[in-house]
Amino acid sequence: MFRTLQRPKVIAFAIIQVVPRVLCSRPVFSTGQELFYFSVLKNDERKIIMKHIDVKEIISSKDYVGKEVTVCGWVRTSRNSKSVAFIEVNDGTSLKNVQVVVDKASGEFKEPRVGMSVKVTGTAAEGRNNTVEINAVPENITILGDCPTDFPLQKKGHTLEFLRSIPHLRGRSNTFNAVWRVRSVLAEAIHKYFQSNNYVYVNTPLITGSDCEGAGEMFQVTTIGYNNDYKSEEDYYANDFFGKRAGLSVSGQLEGEVAAMAMGKIYTFGPSFRAENSNTPKHLAEFWHVEPEVAFAELDDVIEIAEDMLKHVIRELLDTCPDEIAFFDAHFEKGLKARLEELISHDFGRVTYTEAIKLLQESGENFVYPVEWGCDLQTEHERYISEKVFGKAVFVTDYPKEIKSFYMKQNPDGKTVAAVDLLVPGVGEIIGGSEREADYDKLVAAMNERGMNLDLYSDYLDLRKYGSVPHGGFGLGFERLIMYTTGMANIRDVILYPRTVGSIR
Repeated sequence: MFRTLQRPKVIAFAIIQVVPRVLCSRPVFSTGQELFYFSVLKNDERKIIMKHIDVKEIISSKDYVGKEVTVCGWVRTSRNSKSVAFIEVNDGTSLKNVQVVVDKASGEFKEPRVGMSVKVTGTAAEGRNNTVEINAVPENITILGDCPTDFPLQKKGHTLEFLRSIPHLRGRSNTFNAVWRVRSVLAEAIHKYFQSNNYVYVNTPLITGSDCEGAGEMFQVTTIGYNNDYKSEEDYYANDFFGKRAGLSVSGQLEGEVAAMAMGKIYTFGPSFRAENSNTPKHLAEFWHVEPEVAFAELDDVIEIAEDMLKHVIRELLDTCPDEIAFFDAHFEKGLKARLEELISHDFGRVTYTEAIKLLQESGENFVYPVEWGCDLQTEHERYISEKVFGKAVFVTDYPKEIKSFYMKQNPDGKTVAAVDLLVPGVGEIIGGSEREADYDKLVAAMNERGMNLDLYSDYLDLRKYGSVPHGGFGLGFERLIMYTTGMANIRDVILYPRTVGSIR
């Protein structure tokens, strides 16, 4: 079967196989349950595609039983007996392995080592405990990549600290196989939620000339590096790539507000960078940020969106990743699944900052950090409010303006702003947001109080001149969401390559 493509000298043909899915190039056609693929041939070069079926597909369906199948993957375990060998293979598509049962009597068998990559062709069969395994003979097992005996991930327990020392290999462990799949499912659920609710996905710049938080904790972007030849700081930056000081974005919010003033409802989902000297289990220098911005919205609307989104993505995770959640429940946090189910089954609580301070002061608890009106709530305070007082997720609103950012709407009392943090049991703060200040004069006054350079924010201020509207949004640290939904205690364990103070790899 041939199909002509638009580009000249490119020919495509269909490779038909009796299995539902093969890893070739693009789908040609579907026959109901079976999806067939074709490979692209350029300049008449015939390239052989390594066709195989995902391990997840084989172990999750009895449709393959009795059929010849091919899998590729890495050897997780290998056991050898007199007449039969058992090899467990994982290709990353599933937390579970597929067991290959090798009939040694049918040919010369060389036992593969843990860590080797293999291609196995055999017959799918029913195994013990309602599983699907593959019966194979030695000649149908191909070693794709050798692996020496010093492969670090042998079949034994490994500490998370050790696994952090081998970030390029830790994905082959059960823990990080599960973490990264949870990460993928949560990302998809976030996009699905916003897309289904008429939000526009925008990409905000990673290099910026303004600091969203006004705290100055930005990584500098430069092409000229250290140099003593310049007479002043202004002279130095004038000669740099952008002609002025530039840094990596700490948030896409300000640019997100620009988009929301045109599109109504938008969201960003991308990396942010904070040059905070914080070497804690909850901080990264590079993290992923979910930031919706909504026009014609007040603080109550922001709160409603945050609760609805969080419940949606957690529900999606529970439905899509039962094996992974069961794994984390068994090995990292007993009762994790029950906790997540409990979270999404109740309306979230709500309390003002002033009320929360009073509750903390009257608690009788001996907190490490003293509690008084005007203090920034610490994790111990946040957890007490969510765990001991409410026993569920709770929104804290109306914080003192001195401890919040310049862009938050000022309340009529002159002391607080329309800010909100979402506190969840076990973690503390997971979402921070606000209604944004839509009044030009009040925004300028707040920026002047902080000694900010208004010239750097001219575009942002213009939004308050030309058809300003009530609007708001929030930020969700994606890695903290992963921590919360997996029970992982250290943020370094929920991202491929963690970027932290004094360490980069």
